[in-house]
Parts: sequence; structure tokens; C-alpha cells
Amino acid sequence: MPSLIDLRRRIRAVKNTQQITKAMKMVAASKLRRAQERVLSARPYAVQMQRVLASVASRVDPSIHPLLAVREPRSNARTLVVTITGDKGLCGSFNTNVIKAAGAYIVEHPMPCTLGLVGRKGRDFFARRGFAVLFEQIGIFQKLRYDDARAIAQTAVEAFLSGEADRVMVVYNEFRSVMTQRVVVYQLLPVARADVDATGTGPRPISPGSDPTAQIDYLYEPSAQEIFNQLLPRYIEVQVYRALLESNAAFFAAQMTAMDTATKNSAEMIGTLTLYMNKVRQAAITREIIEVVSGAEAL
Repeated sequence: MPSLIDLRRRIRAVKNTQQITKAMKMVAASKLRRAQERVLSARPYAVQMQRVLASVASRVDPSIHPLLAVREPRSNARTLVVTITGDKGLCGSFNTNVIKAAGAYIVEHPMPCTLGLVGRKGRDFFARRGFAVLFEQIGIFQKLRYDDARAIAQTAVEAFLSGEADRVMVVYNEFRSVMTQRVVVYQLLPVARADVDATGTGPRPISPGSDPTAQIDYLYEPSAQEIFNQLLPRYIEVQVYRALLESNAAFFAAQMTAMDTATKNSAEMIGTLTLYMNKVRQAAITREIIEVVSGAEAL
């Protein structure tokens, strides 16, 4: 049975932990508000750009631009899987879900995969297990900028154009609400000739039986190739930037929820330990009274 001193130390330690989790919850809530505003502002632009590009791409020959071309299967073909995790922990299953989804994709697809790791948690997990890593981006979420997304997008495009990767996939947590995050596995390259669904959360392939060539075509000024030369690099950057913003907001939401749960669990543990300590103290007082009474009777 633990002594009263040990129980008081445990209660004091739990109270200190509770103060830390409460403070982390408040900080995460403050950062979540700003991150949520950024992602809600960027999401309509990214979704509309995806919709417009899909509409235009469905009317042209895919060979007009290398980022649209779907390559034939090759023996040395590889997939670049860009995995976006957080730089910190204490956020529940946020990082674990992304790592599991990326691992499941690698296992389920026979094509060899190379990883692009954004976030310290994903880097630490995959680097220890000997996976091939093309690039790493650590610490960008402290002050997330569009230039960070541009650097990642340029690396992915260069790997695709050079033949080092025949496909580029992005795995990240999408912010749905404070309580809900959804893991998204999204094909970034080649650019899918598809439209987005009503929620704007992912690509929706052209329905079977539909004939893209039967759609109304447009006159392009300047040429369609020049339009895609300007539009596609910007499109890749915007989609990567949106994924980073979604992941950043989802991280703070997950951390706030985890810290709120930890604070409640700390309060329950403090109550349990306090009740147990009172029982131990009461038992000790009762034992001392019995010893005093027994000594008095012996005299």
C-alpha cells in the first residue's frame, strides 16, 4: 500500500500535468482559429481551380503537356508518395493515421515507392525503417508559407518529368471539423482528367460511358499548350499548399481534442487518487486510535 507521502506526490504530479495539458489546449485552440481561417479561405480557390482545370483537360489531347500524360507501365516505374505529418506529437492518432495510410498504399501497390516526407514524425518513422526518401521538409509548420508549397511542388514535378517517378501521390489529414479529420490519399501527378465531387474534397473520375470528345470545345488564345504551361505548375503548387493548410489545421484540431481529453482524464485521476488517499489516511488514523486504546487498556 503506498504511503500518504507517495499519494500526495502523485496527486501533485497529476495536477502539474493537468496545468500543462490545459495550457496546451488553449494554445492549440488559438492557433486552430487562425489555421482554420486560412484553410477556409484557400479551399474555394483550390477547388475551383481543380474544377476548371479538369474541365479544360478533358477537352484536349493528354500529350499536349507532360504533366497530363499517363505513362505506360514500366519495369522500373516508381511512385513518389508525399506524406504530410506533424512536427510534434501529443495530438492523438493524427500522425499515426497518416503513417498507416501511406504504409498501406506502399504495401497494396506493387510499384516501388519513393517517399517525400513533410513533418518530423513521418521522417522519424520511415527513416528508421530504411525506406527510400527523395526529400524531407522539417519545421515548415512553425511559419507556413506559400514558398514552402512551391518548393515541394517543384521537387515533385522535377521527379515526374525526369522519369524518377511515374506517379505522385499525396497523403495528408484533411480538416473537416474540430472533432473530425479525414485521411486523404490523392493523386497529384499526372493530373487526373476528372472533376471534383460536391464537397470539393477529392477527384471524381469521369463517369463510365461518358465521351469527353463529345463535349463542347473552346477556342484558346493563346494556344492550349501555352495555357497549360502557365496553369499546371501553379495548379500543382496550389494543391500542395492546400494539403499543407489542411494538415496544419487538422493537427491543431487533433491536438486541442487530445489535450481536452487529457485534462478531463487528469481531473478524474486526481479525484480517484484523492479518494484513495483519504481512505489510507482514515485507515492510518483508525489504526493509531486502536493502538492508543489498546495501550490504555493494557495499563
